[in-house]
Amino acid sequence: MNDFISTLRHRLHNRSLYNRTVTELRAMPLDVALDLDLYQGDAERIARSAVYGR
Repeated sequence: MNDFISTLRHRLHNRSLYNRTVTELRAMPLDVALDLDLYQGDAERIARSAVYGR
């Protein structure tokens, strides 16, 4: 049971980080995104890579 709760907490934490990262990438001013060579339409892909490593 402890493993289940630990896994659930870990997954919820990662999902929270993913959601926060997507939100921050989408809210980034366009000039900053262009300076960082980021396309805001790729926010989900970038966040998934940053949080989950895929």
